[in-house]
Amino acid sequence: MINKNAQSNNGNELEDGLKRDLKTNQLTMIAMGCAIGTGLFLGSGFAIKTAGPSVLLSYGIGAFIVLLLMGCLTEMTVAHPTSGSFGTISEKYINPMAGFLVRYSYWIANVLAVGVEVSAIAVYMKYWFPTVPAIVWILLFAALLIYINAKSVYIFGTVEYWFSMVKISAIVGFILLGSYVLFGTDQPNIGPGNLVNDGGFLPFGWWGMWVAIFISLFSFLGTEMIAVTAGESKDPDVAVPKALKSTVFRLSTFYVLTIGIMLMIVPWKSAGIDKSPFVKVMEIYNIPGASGIMNFIILMAALSAMNSQLYASTRMMFSLSRGNHAPVFLGKINSKGVPISALAVSTLGIFIAAAINAMLPDSSYALMMGISMFGALFTWFMVFISHLFFRKKWVKMGGRQLPVRMPGFPYLTILGVVLLGSLMISTWFTGFKIMLQFGIPWLLFLSAAYLVWKKRNSKERDGTE
Repeated sequence: MINKNAQSNNGNELEDGLKRDLKTNQLTMIAMGCAIGTGLFLGSGFAIKTAGPSVLLSYGIGAFIVLLLMGCLTEMTVAHPTSGSFGTISEKYINPMAGFLVRYSYWIANVLAVGVEVSAIAVYMKYWFPTVPAIVWILLFAALLIYINAKSVYIFGTVEYWFSMVKISAIVGFILLGSYVLFGTDQPNIGPGNLVNDGGFLPFGWWGMWVAIFISLFSFLGTEMIAVTAGESKDPDVAVPKALKSTVFRLSTFYVLTIGIMLMIVPWKSAGIDKSPFVKVMEIYNIPGASGIMNFIILMAALSAMNSQLYASTRMMFSLSRGNHAPVFLGKINSKGVPISALAVSTLGIFIAAAINAMLPDSSYALMMGISMFGALFTWFMVFISHLFFRKKWVKMGGRQLPVRMPGFPYLTILGVVLLGSLMISTWFTGFKIMLQFGIPWLLFLSAAYLVWKKRNSKERDGTE
């Protein structure tokens, strides 16, 4: 059975010991840092190859889905600001099994996403050191980020803030430079014409545009981090809504503007995955050292995203333990308020990535990306489902008037369910079929594990009565 405390008001007492040291600006930067990683700098190459110039529509629709998601999540997070976040909410408003599935799926998504980032780091480092084995960089940077996460949450937040500040500044610089090249110079073969050359705006039809939405969602993965960090924020009622709104707006602007400028400068057929499209833009103009500097910034972006994902997976495993869904030792914290055992378990993705990179060096990034996406999209899907249950039960329970409410309920929430569900099903007919090939057995395994755990727990309880 579920720990009775899990059914209490908001679940905060299950997370005693965590430090509420994160400020609003740190929350925003953590979410930005998690989202602005390989999804924009390297994953955009996949999206462009899939949809051509119509990838702009793909990212626009992806941003709309995330906007719906954040509307639902903000309302529920303000009501329940815990590190267990959507897992706690699913458990409380749907049923305990739903909370179990969501927590473990989100945990595995972030564990594997860490692997995606370290796979990307290996790609970036080849730019300078083509002969050094990828495993060297994976282990070196993994050790650095594990050390950062093992310190206090305030140090984590500070490091992530500056990581994110550097790459956001770089993106703004790229937008300004690209705008100057487009509108301030007279360069041949550059301009809006590149959006319709080589097969038109929809060279792969509407299907290509639709499939690229899936890839765009990988780029937005991480915005939900604010809900996880709410358990360690100073004033969730104010910090969470403000951080979520600014994050969605900034991410949407950055993605659409940067990719739009890039497509007008570099023909879409030149966007590959051997190196970032951003680096290719810098190389085109032969700016001394610019491509190397950009590659360094992109490396920092991957490290930042990996840092945030390691934090998220650690806190979710901690929540699982405190909710009586994982071994007790994983819920213990050190003197600095860090669940160090949960952190150790959550480094699993680094070793998985190292193994896959060694066996499949040319396809490790795409493979890890597809697998990690299931846990993320399933979690997002359950956020929409949870919101349908939450709003009705919250009103019936006589809950307090929340400072934010998702507009258009239940229609916009249902629209989110339909769009996200359709995208997940569509992956079966694409190169990302592995997402469902992994995801469906994963859910069946988790369901069986939950039933076994519940039966055993019931017998132990009966034996003590």
